[in-house]
Amino acid sequence: MSASFRQFYLHQTDRTTLKSQHYSTWDQLQRAMWMSVVALPLLPVIATLVFHYRERVGALCRSMFHRRKMSSFAQRSLERRTHSFVLMNSTHGQPESVLQTFECYSQTQPTCSIGQEKGEFLDSAVSRAAPLQALELGTHCGYSAIRILRLLPASGKLYTVEQDPDTAEVGEEMILVAGFKHSQFQLLVSPSCTAIPQLQSQFGVQSLDLVFMDHDVAEYLPDLRALEEGRTPNQGLHHRVNNTHLPGAKEFLRYIHNSSHYSVCFQALGMQEIRYQAANTTEELTVTLSYQMVT
Repeated sequence: MSASFRQFYLHQTDRTTLKSQHYSTWDQLQRAMWMSVVALPLLPVIATLVFHYRERVGALCRSMFHRRKMSSFAQRSLERRTHSFVLMNSTHGQPESVLQTFECYSQTQPTCSIGQEKGEFLDSAVSRAAPLQALELGTHCGYSAIRILRLLPASGKLYTVEQDPDTAEVGEEMILVAGFKHSQFQLLVSPSCTAIPQLQSQFGVQSLDLVFMDHDVAEYLPDLRALEEGRTPNQGLHHRVNNTHLPGAKEFLRYIHNSSHYSVCFQALGMQEIRYQAANTTEELTVTLSYQMVT
């Protein structure tokens, strides 16, 4: 092959390649234009649906948050942003104002709170239990702790457990901003497997009336068994758990459904309330499962 023919061949090949790239780019541009034409009229509809179902969209975001196991740094950043907004925009000393500010923020921004709808379901369990001793596993930003504390009897106390020290600090400050005192709650900064035995050994807790689980789903079953072994369930104890739709909660659900002592007595909005009846006793443990379904 002569040098001139080789040069001509390479030149033609380059032209063909350029044409192919040009047509490919033009095709992609045309597809993008058509997609925009089709999508634009749907934007108001999508925006309306997102606003109308904002609680469910929030639940979806929280579910994705748990599925991807957001890093501790990202989670702390999320908690800090929520904390700053609530601190600046709520009326200090008024739990309802703090909760409403949480909910206002969650309409436009992702948070780790369970949200208003699930919060109201939690309220119903607290009201039914009227607990003197309550346990929360997973303090997060303090939202659910505030919901529980505002419904406790005057002599009631909440023990709330958070593994991450920075998140625990945020949650504790939010609880104090809502107007509650340290005499009304005890924050345990440790893994749940460490905190549960401490309830009896360090704080003298002999029984619990309410348990709310919203921490690592892999710890649900071990922690439930630890509570059983410690004989902390009291008559009428309500136990709620979050995120049981995740794969890590399968063993927990299997244990619940295979045990003759447990029965699901209520469920709504992706939350379940499970009741425990010990053999030959009148003691009841109501396990409330607040699981964030993709709703």
